Amino acid sequence: MPRRRSPSPSSSTAPRNRTPQPVRVRRRTFGDFVKAFLAFVALAVLLVGVPVALAMTAGWPFPETFEPMEWLKQDISVSTFLSILTFVVWLAWAQFTACVLVEMKAALSGVGVPGRVPGAGPSQLLARQLVAALLLVGATAASFTPSLAQLGQTYDDNQRPTVAAAQQTPGLFAQQQEQAAGTAAAVAEQASHTEATPAAKKQGDTKFYRIQPPEGRHHDSLWEIAERHLGDGRRYKEIFELNKDRVQPDGSRLSEASLIRPGWIMEMPGDARGGDLVEMPDDAPEVSLEVRQQISDYARTGDGAHEQGGAQEQGGAQEQGGAQEQGGGGEDSGGGTAHVDLPQQRPAPGTGHADLQRPAPDQVATPAQDSSSFGLPEALLTAPLLAAGLLGALGHRRRQALWQSAFAGIGGRRGMEPPTPTGDALDVQDALLVGADPEGVRLLDRSLRGLAASLAAESRPLPTVYAAWMSNGDLHLQLAQPSGKPPSPWQLGQDQTFWMLARADAETYEDVDTAAPYPGLVSLGTMDDSRLLLNLESVPGIVSLSGREEDRAAVFASVAAELATNGWSDRMTITLVGFGEDLTALAPSRLRHLDGIEALIETMEAETRQRRGALGAAGHDSVLTGRTGPAQHTRWAPHLVLLAAEPSPEDAMTLAELAADASRLGIGYLVGTGSGDLPGAAWEMEITGEGRLLAPLLGLELDAQLLPAAERRAVVELFTDAGPEHGPDGPGTTPPFLVDISEQGRPAVYARLVGPYEIIGLETPDGERSALLHEALALLLLHREGVHPRVLSSALWPRGVTNDVREALLDRLRDWLGTDPDGTPRLRTDDAGRLTLAKSVVSDLDVLRSLYHEATQGRGVDSRAVRGRLLTDALVLVRGPLLADRPEGRYRWLTHEIVDAQLPLLVADTGLALAEFHMEKNRAEKAIEALNAALRTAPSDERLWNELLRATHALDDPERLTALASDLLTRSGARGLPPRTEALLDELLPTWRDAVAAAG
Repeated sequence: MPRRRSPSPSSSTAPRNRTPQPVRVRRRTFGDFVKAFLAFVALAVLLVGVPVALAMTAGWPFPETFEPMEWLKQDISVSTFLSILTFVVWLAWAQFTACVLVEMKAALSGVGVPGRVPGAGPSQLLARQLVAALLLVGATAASFTPSLAQLGQTYDDNQRPTVAAAQQTPGLFAQQQEQAAGTAAAVAEQASHTEATPAAKKQGDTKFYRIQPPEGRHHDSLWEIAERHLGDGRRYKEIFELNKDRVQPDGSRLSEASLIRPGWIMEMPGDARGGDLVEMPDDAPEVSLEVRQQISDYARTGDGAHEQGGAQEQGGAQEQGGAQEQGGGGEDSGGGTAHVDLPQQRPAPGTGHADLQRPAPDQVATPAQDSSSFGLPEALLTAPLLAAGLLGALGHRRRQALWQSAFAGIGGRRGMEPPTPTGDALDVQDALLVGADPEGVRLLDRSLRGLAASLAAESRPLPTVYAAWMSNGDLHLQLAQPSGKPPSPWQLGQDQTFWMLARADAETYEDVDTAAPYPGLVSLGTMDDSRLLLNLESVPGIVSLSGREEDRAAVFASVAAELATNGWSDRMTITLVGFGEDLTALAPSRLRHLDGIEALIETMEAETRQRRGALGAAGHDSVLTGRTGPAQHTRWAPHLVLLAAEPSPEDAMTLAELAADASRLGIGYLVGTGSGDLPGAAWEMEITGEGRLLAPLLGLELDAQLLPAAERRAVVELFTDAGPEHGPDGPGTTPPFLVDISEQGRPAVYARLVGPYEIIGLETPDGERSALLHEALALLLLHREGVHPRVLSSALWPRGVTNDVREALLDRLRDWLGTDPDGTPRLRTDDAGRLTLAKSVVSDLDVLRSLYHEATQGRGVDSRAVRGRLLTDALVLVRGPLLADRPEGRYRWLTHEIVDAQLPLLVADTGLALAEFHMEKNRAEKAIEALNAALRTAPSDERLWNELLRATHALDDPERLTALASDLLTRSGARGLPPRTEALLDELLPTWRDAVAAAG
């Protein structure tokens, strides 16, 4: 079976480990020459025949004299109209001729995208097609497709052969582009052998920087140099390119970006700024003569070094760097000589990711490039959209369990603390935290909905989208057929069947109230630096997947899990047949399991008839036109069938008949087969034992996105353990960390997290890294069970960071926290490699949990006085929401936590327990005081409202109760009072409605 070939590594920007491979170039056929001849005839007629005919029949388009006033006085006759029409025809001919010249120039030069002739959309398209057909038999045919080499490029614009693969697009238009794509691959392969342009262009006078000696634990690094003098640490690669392999004053050479030494000289890009730069050594009297001589000698080696660097491959450290958040620094932790591994894939900042964002090539590390995975599942580390969906759904499930358990009554709580995962489930949870790209999901969702809203505003239908490519932050939609000019800010891609949205434009989209236009998009894998999402809903027939059963199962599980939890769809039905009964726990409202193919066929026959009838009754051509209409939120949700068991020939034919019209009805079929030959399959794919997803007819060879059996079981375990039905039978759960609340248990380090962030017992760190250290400590305090080092680094640097920077931060954190009196460090590493804090480091949230636990399940159960004192002390600790003064842009990892739901419930439980304590002695005012204190942190807890009404009623003051009812009614807003609260008010004050209306 033929496969796509990797590009040659001959250029300096090519990735490592790529061997040159031959590129297939399609031979010219007799039909190609016929098309070229017909295009020549058409151009000759249009360019020469039209003006000759006009000149012979209508004459020159301009009048012999220029007398505008005389023209206005003349009568309008038939000849006047003919003259105007003749002039319009001449003008159209001139415009078309200009289009031909522009397209011919771009085709022959092979450089850039053809310019656009104003107002000549259809004319220029016709000219482009005729020119392309005429010259298709030549060697420069690849240049006729605008921007053919953009999709699938790497960050450094070096993967041109991959573009040809992306151009062999799935579906009906694959054969139409095969000719241009094949030749494009050959031309791009040849172009990749040319010498690469240096990454950094000089923009002014040459500047130099001398590497500074270390100060304490701080060592100079290219990242920090770029951050200080270029404004962006990620530009360290430009400095590296300018200085790679040039001989330094000590005789050594710069070979890796992380290996720099004090006294070395670095040539800087022309736009570098800063007081410690040297522009011209002779004019720098503050620099010693020896250093000036070294800089002068070094400057003379620049040109040769550039040529040498342009002919070599980039090293692994050269591609490092991940975008670093503020305060990240870039120093080595071991004297500037430690090897820097590539950062793993991280979510983009904000939530948050996106992410719409496909991480740039310099932010992605393969397993071979980063040895710091500590055994985390690579399948989830490299699946950012799947990980983000699973993480979001898991958080929703845990919050739902907390809220449902809140009505179990005081002392009967079952879900105050969710169970802590262990074993494989813990590793999978860490992998989700590290690999998730919630920003990418958010931007993808907003971009697609924004596109649907823009098309609806223009009364245009949604185009049929076969696939989406996410490449370097940009989104490319692959259309089934040309659909005109896309609405702004979308742009045409390399041809009429691609719509492209740049990341910067995607970030301008806001949330819109429109249906998800393409909910059937699902990730299949990556090709070089582009991620492919296939729209299963739009495939004109069945998609077959062949390969070994266990490999197919990993693909099916990944597809099912992402469809069930993705953030760019509203409603859908996913039917699993032959696998995945356990996966229904991920999304019971979306996933359903059928026992066999017979039940599936019966179900799909009925649904196919129903959808055909509904479309006909609604007057829609397809579900896409229905999604932009008034019924968009009630109809046309997709139904995707994942059939892992190979059907019999008879069942396969029945499914093929059902799938013939499936794309119009919003139904998609993915069917597994062991033989690779499935009747009626429109697209055929194969999964190999090495994890490669092949589709030769579509021109695809991907690194498949998989969810292997072990990871699938661990994911299911996380969801089942988080469910409200899965909890202890006892009165409550024990917090993961209990504090000694006696006088003897005074901590050495005390952090106040509930309210403004304060730390007692430690000196405030100096410098810009203080914020990072505080954030790292907060994360560890909220996870007493331990934090994986990669989870910590991905939380602090969502875009990724190198290993040496992470280790340097951990060293500083250890030094800052210090040691206990017995000499043991307060920041430790357990047997599993996770970071934990000593018991001498506690937070007010730990104390709050311990006080409530002791009051309701410990000593307070048998002693009323102890219970009252403990509950009062607990409520005094509450000073506001969690980390109330956290700086903007930081602590984004809190969006993955459920502590924002746990804390209000814990405070409400404490207030309710203290109010009950006071009401036992008829101290209604004290109870009201406790409830109001709890309401400041949990203002929407209905239980607090109801107990406050009961305590106020106990005062026997109707006016005060009426005022409270009016206040609660105002707090509830347009939704009105909850039914329980309204019923309680009817019981306590039957006339409350009239009284509230009279009051106001």
